[in-house]
Amino acid sequence: MHARAATAVAAVAALALALTGCGAEVKSAGSEGKAAKGSGHYPVTVENCGQKVTYDKAPQRVVTNDVGIAEIMFALGLEEHMAGYVMPDYKASREDVPWKDGYDKVKWLSKKQINKELVLDAKADMVFAGWNYGFGEGDGFTPAGLKKLGIGSYVLTESCRNGSSAKSRGVMPPLEALYTDMATLGKIFDVEDRAAGLVTDFKKRVADAQAKIPKDGHRPSVFLYDSGQDKPFTSGAYAGPQDIITKAGGTNVMGDLKDTWATVSWESVVDRDPEVILINNYGSPNAEEKKKFLMSYAPLANVKAVKNHRVFVLDYVDLVESPRNPSAIAALADYLKEVRAG
Repeated sequence: MHARAATAVAAVAALALALTGCGAEVKSAGSEGKAAKGSGHYPVTVENCGQKVTYDKAPQRVVTNDVGIAEIMFALGLEEHMAGYVMPDYKASREDVPWKDGYDKVKWLSKKQINKELVLDAKADMVFAGWNYGFGEGDGFTPAGLKKLGIGSYVLTESCRNGSSAKSRGVMPPLEALYTDMATLGKIFDVEDRAAGLVTDFKKRVADAQAKIPKDGHRPSVFLYDSGQDKPFTSGAYAGPQDIITKAGGTNVMGDLKDTWATVSWESVVDRDPEVILINNYGSPNAEEKKKFLMSYAPLANVKAVKNHRVFVLDYVDLVESPRNPSAIAALADYLKEVRAG
């Protein structure tokens, strides 16, 4: 996702193979004619952003980067397979989620940027992060670099780079990316039944939210505001807000942007005249400060959302790929229903 959230003792050879991408079709090693070992589940081969890797056993010391990724692991019940998590203190609630115990069970390694030294100190055998969301070419913290240290990598599907360009990301709709990661990690850690159950539950919750959307055909237009005053940082077609907005009955005004998170111009926002502004709440400035800026920024004065004071707030963890996405859809759907009625 963003660049904001910018981890080893040598592992067994199979674990040293790095996963250099995300999004993927899962294939069992048995289907390739390899003899199963141990429990019969391993070895397994998965595909993550186009690169296959085989696991002879589940990683035991995973380090995750950022809140949504940690919660994917917690939701899958994989705390015992984690050496720790890295995330800034986004002040998102950790008390009202089903997997809140994960925060107590797993060590919070750092509130700063993830780096090689940190994951080496944690004796990590796998790092779960994203492109420009933990992994980055600029500082050399990449799956290829970690592979040289004997550390495997799994890249968040939402952040998968599309095509040859390292600047644009995303290869599938955001919810599909979440479901893909759940299924793939279920395969890697031999918790496929739990992963399948979660995906089924998530899909049902999304369907339930959609069932309550009025059938009048009107889909309020929504602009996701993350940050930025000179130019706004927003969500394109492949970041979480795209599906959160559309599944909630709205239209993402930047949905034609074939990227995850990106900077656009205020002129483009004015031209698209959104009926609602959705604020991504984290850190400083907080949601109230962002709202105050938007409401007082002269170029936006005639935008429908500003004129009608239609601003809705979701937390960062709701809007990045995470197990909180279905609840975020339900919350926004309720708000958009009020917008239609108002």
